[in-house]
Amino acid sequence: MIEIKNLVKKFGSFIAVNNLNLNIGKGEFFGFLGPNGAGKTTTIKMLTGLYKPSGGYCSVNGYDVFKAPLPAKFSFGYVPDQPFLYEKLTGREFLYFVGGLFQIPSQALRAKVEQLKDTFEIGKFIDKRAEEYSQGMRQRIVLSAALLHDPKVLIIDEPIVGLDPRSARLVKDMLKRKTKEGLTIFMSTHLLEIVEELCDRIAIIKDGRIIHEQFLVDPSAPDRRLNGELEEIFLNLTN
Repeated sequence: MIEIKNLVKKFGSFIAVNNLNLNIGKGEFFGFLGPNGAGKTTTIKMLTGLYKPSGGYCSVNGYDVFKAPLPAKFSFGYVPDQPFLYEKLTGREFLYFVGGLFQIPSQALRAKVEQLKDTFEIGKFIDKRAEEYSQGMRQRIVLSAALLHDPKVLIIDEPIVGLDPRSARLVKDMLKRKTKEGLTIFMSTHLLEIVEELCDRIAIIKDGRIIHEQFLVDPSAPDRRLNGELEEIFLNLTN
């Protein structure tokens, strides 16, 4: 579902991402970890078509993100670390706007908005303007928007930041349920406890290179999570 091959990104003489290779399959919950400045966000911006690679390529659902940008982008959802909304639109108006971009028929779009309204419990504020929203409210609306078109892949950067415990549980339960339904998730975060709870496999990046990969779930027994002592591994490798 996601293929990254020999991916390189240079800014002048600085190499932000250096020969990155990853393959992530259908229904896999993948955690992308690393210290600040390691290359996580740069990788995500290439994967979503916001940055052009200096070398190599990345594809989503079989589409090269730069050679076939529209089919690629129609097949994935993206949630950045700073959720963007139009301040003068209500949450419902924003969702209808995004649905229009993805060419979702009106009747199907209304039904999908109602479904996501219940899933993320956004009914109390969906008809308020975004300028009145807290960080957690924004995050739930943006997550809803990313799932409107039933993507096969979801790319998310720090999905739990700014959420209260109730909202965080709603989001985590939804993400786990979606992977069981076949959604592939590529998640970047600093919250190691979230990674240990949710992810099937992780990679740690430092100085633009992957320095460690590990399964957190035993492939032969998917219901049994491995005790990977992730915090100790992460600190030792990135110190």
